Amino acid sequence: MRFKILRKGTLLIVWMIGLSGAGKTTLADAVVARVRETAPNIVSLDGDVIRTVFHDDLGHDMDSRRANSWRMMQLCKWLDDQDQHVVCAILSLFPEHRAELRKSVSSYYEVFIDAPLADLQDRDVKGLYARYAKGETSSVAGLDLTFPVPQTPDLTIRNDQGRDGLMAHVAPIADRIIDAK
Repeated sequence: MRFKILRKGTLLIVWMIGLSGAGKTTLADAVVARVRETAPNIVSLDGDVIRTVFHDDLGHDMDSRRANSWRMMQLCKWLDDQDQHVVCAILSLFPEHRAELRKSVSSYYEVFIDAPLADLQDRDVKGLYARYAKGETSSVAGLDLTFPVPQTPDLTIRNDQGRDGLMAHVAPIADRIIDAK
């Protein structure tokens, strides 16, 4: 198998944004797997995983969320400098971080996965929305924390058609990474 190493000037950072349960990680993992078939220099970053990597040292209040977003942003910049493509799945509550990243990496492609809140509450893979409804947790984006909808995403995916509808976007995003000039 021959691998094509994609270099600077090609699409490197894909920043996938959405509320909890929107499908960010599912889509990111599928895109990375597809790209990795021909281009091994791709990394997946997930906001929840990065929290774990750093020993869950941050909470979910706004200051902690800002710190985790900053970590993700700095990791993306560092990996960009190493000629690595990055597909990042992150809640992304801070428009200023997105703007900074867009300016500071080789190439940036923002994907907003928009899913109706009712669908997210029905899916509730992590049980987050149920815990919020019972009063067991707070600081939930889209409920008691404002989620600033991205104003200038490069792609908006309306995820209200189930898994197949979401997975229909894997090939176009992966091809964009592989074929970018």
